[in-house]
Amino acid sequence: MEKTALITGASKRVGKALTEHLASNGWNVVIHYNRSEKAAQELADSLKQKFPKQFFEIVKANLFEIEEVEGLISKVVTEYGRFHLLINNASVFDPGDIEETDVKLFDTQMSVNLKAPFFLTRDFARVCREGNIINFVDTRITSNKSNFSAYSLSKKTLWELTKMAALEFAPEIRVNAIAPGVTLAPEDKDEKYLQKMAGKIPMKKPGGMLPVLQSLDYIIQNEHLTGQLLFADGGENLGQKA
Repeated sequence: MEKTALITGASKRVGKALTEHLASNGWNVVIHYNRSEKAAQELADSLKQKFPKQFFEIVKANLFEIEEVEGLISKVVTEYGRFHLLINNASVFDPGDIEETDVKLFDTQMSVNLKAPFFLTRDFARVCREGNIINFVDTRITSNKSNFSAYSLSKKTLWELTKMAALEFAPEIRVNAIAPGVTLAPEDKDEKYLQKMAGKIPMKKPGGMLPVLQSLDYIIQNEHLTGQLLFADGGENLGQKA
């Protein structure tokens, strides 16, 4: 049976790695993007050359605009048929403690990181009716640090949505989450910055994408797993050593 996935924010960084990994395991992938059309198309073209028996297509949607969110699942199904895996990977990550957060910052984080996955989950259940949903949260959900207050709150609530959806949609749809930690350096930072950040976590080194991809495989392969969160963070969620 053909396996098809829709990955939000799939053209760069974590999303790109997820796309390439699933492609290498026989999946067709619909690559969602917002502004990165060139990167999305280049990724699709590259994968078509490597895996000519599979299909890789791109789809645009601004996840801040609810009309585009609500049209995304039906658009994909109309063009490519029902698919089997939804990965809510796209997110925005902007700093701001509670006191300095304005309405625009709050709404942006909530719309992209929580509202979009909520309605994509709803529509996947309505239209596809069976399969897997994987939500990308963040190891920050175990902390109450407020330097990324709206972002962290959006990811905390996405984890709560994961459990709620897992209960409602079982057994036809499994819903799980992955929480990366020190994985990739920010676009404006280098590997030295990543190493410095990793020095604060129990495993003392960046994980890179491998733990995330292994978590992805485990969720897909374990057909009895739902409502669970895998921390791919080198123990960062445990806190710092004394």
